[in-house]
Amino acid sequence: MRALDLLRIAARANRLANRRLHAAMAPLSDADLHAPRTSFFPSLAATLNHILAVDIYYIAALHREADMEAQWRRFVPARTLAELAPRQAASDERLIRYVEGLDDAGCDALIVLDRGETKPAERVGHVLMHLTMHQTHHRGQVHAMLSGTSVEPPQLDEFLMPNETALRVDDLRALGWSERDLFGP
Repeated sequence: MRALDLLRIAARANRLANRRLHAAMAPLSDADLHAPRTSFFPSLAATLNHILAVDIYYIAALHREADMEAQWRRFVPARTLAELAPRQAASDERLIRYVEGLDDAGCDALIVLDRGETKPAERVGHVLMHLTMHQTHHRGQVHAMLSGTSVEPPQLDEFLMPNETALRVDDLRALGWSERDLFGP
């Protein structure tokens, strides 16, 4: 299996996990979403907004958008899950489209990460791996914080095993995807 195939699967698994997490969280009140919690960020809302803000920055970098750093600075956190979920979905879909259009040479290409005072160059493949790990890391924190709410933390780690088809049927249907969309030919 090629690295690019794994990056494509990871981008779609990321979308599936966010969809499932947001659906599970839908019954939470805004007070629950913003309540102080023990984690790296002080609330569910703060953590989810951090995931989205970082996604926006790195996806802008992958698209070589000159205003990537300005997009980061202009980010306005969502106040509600109803506002955040479609914004995250749009970001996830944009990442999927990017990865679907990538080839092996594109994974090795360098992109500039405008950090304001510095502008390091990184390989596209490294940025994609970082973005996947970043989302997984912070989704795990949200998952743990949900244990202190009335919402049962959803299962988030079964998307990458082809033999667990039955566990993702509803998610794939909701997104209009097939197993082939997730895993390729």
